[in-house]
Amino acid sequence: MCLVIALVSLTACSGSGDSGARQWVWVKGAAGVDKPGSYGSRGQASSGNEPGARQAQMSWTDSAGNLWLFGGIGYDTIGTFSYLNDLWKYNTGTGQWTWMKGAKQVNEAGHYGARGVGTDRNTPGARQSAVTWRDGAGNFWLFGGYGADAKGNLGYLNDLWKYNTTTGQWIWEGGSRAANQAGHYGARNVAAAVDRPGARMLSVSWTDAAGNLWLFGGKGYDGTGSLGNLNDLWKYDPRTGQWTWVSGAPGKDRGGHYGTRDAPAPKNVPGARQAPLAWTDAAHNLWLFGGIGYDGDGRLGNLNDLWKYSPKTGQWVWVSGSARANQRGHYGARNIAAGTNVPGARYLSVAWTDEAGNLWLFGGARARPGGRFKCFSDIWKYSPDSGDWTWVAGPDQADRSGHYGKRQTPGGANFPGARQAASVWAQANGSLWLFGGYGKDSAGNLSDLNGLWRYHGR
Repeated sequence: MCLVIALVSLTACSGSGDSGARQWVWVKGAAGVDKPGSYGSRGQASSGNEPGARQAQMSWTDSAGNLWLFGGIGYDTIGTFSYLNDLWKYNTGTGQWTWMKGAKQVNEAGHYGARGVGTDRNTPGARQSAVTWRDGAGNFWLFGGYGADAKGNLGYLNDLWKYNTTTGQWIWEGGSRAANQAGHYGARNVAAAVDRPGARMLSVSWTDAAGNLWLFGGKGYDGTGSLGNLNDLWKYDPRTGQWTWVSGAPGKDRGGHYGTRDAPAPKNVPGARQAPLAWTDAAHNLWLFGGIGYDGDGRLGNLNDLWKYSPKTGQWVWVSGSARANQRGHYGARNIAAGTNVPGARYLSVAWTDEAGNLWLFGGARARPGGRFKCFSDIWKYSPDSGDWTWVAGPDQADRSGHYGKRQTPGGANFPGARQAASVWAQANGSLWLFGGYGKDSAGNLSDLNGLWRYHGR
């Protein structure tokens, strides 16, 4: 499975079915599962255009508030299921999708061109579970994931791409054209042109006040070329084009060192993990929650630990949740914050922040023995000021079907079904958008989705 993290800002909101000012609206897409894409003509918006059902896609929001979507694993134009590299734009004013670039068939190899040079032909290969961010000039960036390299071979990737939203061209900025590359760590906290993270998927990323990218963990290749879960922290400076290894181990599958709750320390570090959540607060601290990985005893499982990293001090602090894997959630009363409240261990959720600096999460999954899993559709809020979690909306039980209601019509009973590996975006007006993922449709079927939802004020 796959993870998409979107670092977005949203005005604080209340849950479905309450008397607050926000309700879910089913906007576009199917109420069922496994729908193929309807591409239309490249570059031309149409009311009939829609991306196919998918999970683990990548996403951005542009300066005009439009929603952008790239790749993932899902269904192409003829209903074939595999890795995608199609780029889509959703105009929130007209309510129409536009297929912008990439193929409408699955498993396309990447076309890299010359490093640092954009052309109309350049495009990343089909993939899932990369990390994304937007720079100060409005360009979109993408790193890694699992998918097709320059020869069409499937594997873990460490290529770095920039999409120029003015020219509409992809630019290969760094990393390898070939899959399954080991990392080169060099000296801790010293940037070097030869240093780079190994190929990986299911990582998380942040951006800081200076425009640097921060990258943590995932599943991929360590400094020896061994495949496993990672807990390395990297910083990328777009001005110099260089990576710096900052924290964590150059090896795989390391347990966490938690120390004392709320006490930063040089030895503290989260355990190696894949598919966690990430946020950035108003002070540009980095926050990390959950995933599948190694706890304080070195045991592999589902996690619900909450960490904060300060780029100023270079130290991690364990803030909330358990140092032990596979913990159940404690919901308490809806919309009532409490020190005992905490989401259950999970991975592949989505995250956003509000204007007050609170951290929010929706859904995700919890792995179970035998390859089974449970999906969630609950919404949680964490206040860094109080240090408390609040269960805001959604059921406190897993695997609930969606209630779609009538398309384009808000309703207090409307709610997306439980899901993992979806995408979220936010607009300046406070609307939150949710697309796709792997989860429950309106009839309770469990598979890939392409419904577009909005959480907005009346």
